Amino acid sequence: MPVSISRQIAFEVLRRVEADGAYASDVLHTELKASVKPADAALATELAMGVLRWRRLLDFLLERQLQKPVERLDLPVALALRMGTYQLRFLEKIPARAAVNESVELVKMARKTSAASLVNAVLRKLASEAKSPAETYLPPGMPPAERLGILHSHPTWMVERWLSQLGEARTIALLDANNRAPRLSCALHDAGRRDEVIRALGEAGMRVESGQLLKSAFAVSGGSPARAEAFRAGQISIQDEASQAIPMLLGVRAGDRVLDLCAAPGGKTPALIRAAGSTGLVVASDHHAHRLRAMQAQFKRLGLGGAQLVELDAAQSLPFRSDFDRILVDAPCSGTGTLARHPEIRWRLRPEQLAESREQQLLMLRMALAHLARGGRLVYSTCSIEPEENEEVVAEVLKKTPSIRRVSASEAARTLEPYLSPDADSSTLFARDGYFRTFPPAHRTDGFFAALLEKN
Repeated sequence: MPVSISRQIAFEVLRRVEADGAYASDVLHTELKASVKPADAALATELAMGVLRWRRLLDFLLERQLQKPVERLDLPVALALRMGTYQLRFLEKIPARAAVNESVELVKMARKTSAASLVNAVLRKLASEAKSPAETYLPPGMPPAERLGILHSHPTWMVERWLSQLGEARTIALLDANNRAPRLSCALHDAGRRDEVIRALGEAGMRVESGQLLKSAFAVSGGSPARAEAFRAGQISIQDEASQAIPMLLGVRAGDRVLDLCAAPGGKTPALIRAAGSTGLVVASDHHAHRLRAMQAQFKRLGLGGAQLVELDAAQSLPFRSDFDRILVDAPCSGTGTLARHPEIRWRLRPEQLAESREQQLLMLRMALAHLARGGRLVYSTCSIEPEENEEVVAEVLKKTPSIRRVSASEAARTLEPYLSPDADSSTLFARDGYFRTFPPAHRTDGFFAALLEKN
């Protein structure tokens, strides 16, 4: 029995994630070529992302039958079992026999024929239990964080810290949001062509919804906008709405000198280039030359020029002789605000890494502030929801830099409000402390944090 192309692709994506440390979204982008039918692409994406989101629960269910950790199995066997279990429990439209038989064929295809009978027996047993709630199998007296961690498929340490910071209701809402496919949001680069672009996407079989936050944003379902002519022509880009909002917070004006310090992969830089205009200067930097080359390709697709690309380490002294009117520090971080989009992060991240990220972030922010012109503004942002990487970084730097003030919530909101959609409420984005925050369950975006700072 041949294995369907969708399952082959999902299997390869999961193998690359586990064996090579790749990101599933990147591998899917490579694997889902134009020759792959949309229905096959959709199932491959559902399988790969679903298995990554629900890995802990899947392993819990499997280990009841295996009587040993899934991690001790050969990787191809573990992946085939997870894929089969995910289909049995979460994809009701797929017949159980197809989920079981194709999982068996996957281990044979991976030259692990000796494990075929094990995969067959375990999945047939799980098929008979697929309609029973997973909670049925939890032992009594399990600590709350452990229980939620299994049922919602997150590491226990992560659930524990969110329970202490957010409370139970908001934590459960966040766990649920992290296990749903995120909205596929796009940025429209020419407001005058909105109707034309949306009509073309609809004619290509996609459904389009207005943005949650921004006038220039919309969400697409039922297809890939990356295959659309509007994308190839540089009229749209695929970008989460919260991410789109970050460069808008800077309030870049025509003629400004702008530094995008941690620019790759380049999603936020185009907005800075357009706002600075032909009389401005935008310098975009990254630590890796290959990421800068990818940015050049992105700018070419968008028909943008004028940005100067610089390879540098943002945590070291910066090689600039003059200051900048606007600086964006979109700092590398844990990415805990993007767990729906990048589910593999939850299995890779360790608690001690938050402190390590924080040290790098402190250095980057200090180096950037040293090149901020008087009266200039800087946005420090992350796609993390962890205080160590956000509020604590800003507070520590401000404590030692008296020439820098934090812009108030009302001022920051006024900067962003011209870009907001009519239904968006800026008060839900800015707390009294002046920080910009998006919360995935509330805003249907990634979880972003931003602080707007100004030099006196």
